[in-house]
Amino acid sequence: MNGPEILIPITLFICFFAMVFSLRYFSNRERMAMIQNGMDPGLQQAQPQPYAVLKWGLLLMGAGVGLFLAFLLDNTVFNFNNGDHHRDNVAIYFSLIGIFGGLGLFISYLIEKKEVLDKR
Repeated sequence: MNGPEILIPITLFICFFAMVFSLRYFSNRERMAMIQNGMDPGLQQAQPQPYAVLKWGLLLMGAGVGLFLAFLLDNTVFNFNNGDHHRDNVAIYFSLIGIFGGLGLFISYLIEKKEVLDKR
């Protein structure tokens, strides 16, 4: 490691330290402002989220289906063998994970909306 290569670990260490310091500093300032306004910073009420597990489950299932479909398409439909070189289709993996993950979130939204309307 001669020359500019040594700057990479030094820069990473400094940035990590600055991030941790700033998070701690601003968290402390937030707590002090809450104390000054007469609020108790230790008793923040968590809002119930009954559909959080459904949302995460459908998101991860959609991402898994997208990844599996991208693998199948990559190895069957888009299998371009030009001699020794196998062309990587990285874009199809990211796009199908995003599409099916978003589809899972949309289905979660529809289920939540239906449940809220049924309760009225």
